[in-house]
Amino acid sequence: MGFSLGPRAAAAGYRLAAFDSAGSTNVEAMNRAREGERGPMWFVTSEQTAGRGRRHRPWVAPRGNLASSILEVMDVSPALAATLGFAAGLALEAALARVSMEALLRSPGSEEMKFALKWPNDVLAGRAKLAGILLEAEAVGDGGLAVVVGIGTNVVAFPEGTPYPATALRALGIDTSAEDLFNALSDSWTEYRGIWDNGRGFDEIRSSWLARAAGLGEPVSIQSGSSIISGIFDTIDESGCLIVSTSDGKRIPISAGDVHFGSTASAGATQ
Repeated sequence: MGFSLGPRAAAAGYRLAAFDSAGSTNVEAMNRAREGERGPMWFVTSEQTAGRGRRHRPWVAPRGNLASSILEVMDVSPALAATLGFAAGLALEAALARVSMEALLRSPGSEEMKFALKWPNDVLAGRAKLAGILLEAEAVGDGGLAVVVGIGTNVVAFPEGTPYPATALRALGIDTSAEDLFNALSDSWTEYRGIWDNGRGFDEIRSSWLARAAGLGEPVSIQSGSSIISGIFDTIDESGCLIVSTSDGKRIPISAGDVHFGSTASAGATQ
C-alpha cells in the first residue's frame, strides 16, 4: 500500500509528494519552496537516509519508519512560526492514539498505549522517545516565510545508544505501518493546524499541549551549551518557552536546550 492523504486533508486541499526513499524530507520540502512551491504540501517516505534532528543530530529512518514533512508559506514572524511545533506534537499524538486504538481492536487483550509530549519537540511512549519534530523556516522571494515541519516516527525500528532512551511502535506491540500512520497524521494535522490559525489559536494549543505534557510538575534539568538550569517544570508560556521554578523562587524561561526529567534530571544534564 502506498502513502495517501486522509480524507480530511484531501478535502482541505493538501497535496502529497511521496518517495520510495529520500535523503531528507525536510530538505526536499525546503528545496521545493525555493523553487516556488507554496503548499500546503506533504513530503513523505518510509526510508530516510540523511535526515537530521535538533542541533544537527542525525535522524535516519530505516525502511518501515515514517519520515514526513509539511511545507507551507505563511505571512508570520519566525518566532510565531516556532509555536507551530506544539500543534505538530498534538497532531502526532492524536494520530498515534488512533493507530494504537485500531491495533488494540485487532488484537483484543492488548493494553492501550498512552503517549506524552516532551518539550520542546518529542513524543514519548512511557519515558522512551518515539518521535521527534524539527521545524525550519526560511524567507522566500515573495516576502513570505517558508515553514517546514518535519515529523519522524519510529514505526518498526529505533536507534540504540542514544542519550535519551528510544522505542518504536513495533517494540510496543502496536502493529501498524508508516502508511497508515501518515494517513491518520495528515488528518489530525489539518485539525490542529486549523486551531493554531497562524498563531491566533496558540492559547488553545498551549492548553491542550500542557494536558499531555511529560514531566509537568516534576524535577527537570535543562542543558544548553555549558549552562545547566534545574528546578520544577512549571508550565510553558505564551511564546512556548519552558518555565522552570527554581529552589530560590525564580521562574526562568528556557527557549532551547536538552531536557531531562525526574530521577534522571541531574545525571542526564551532564551527558
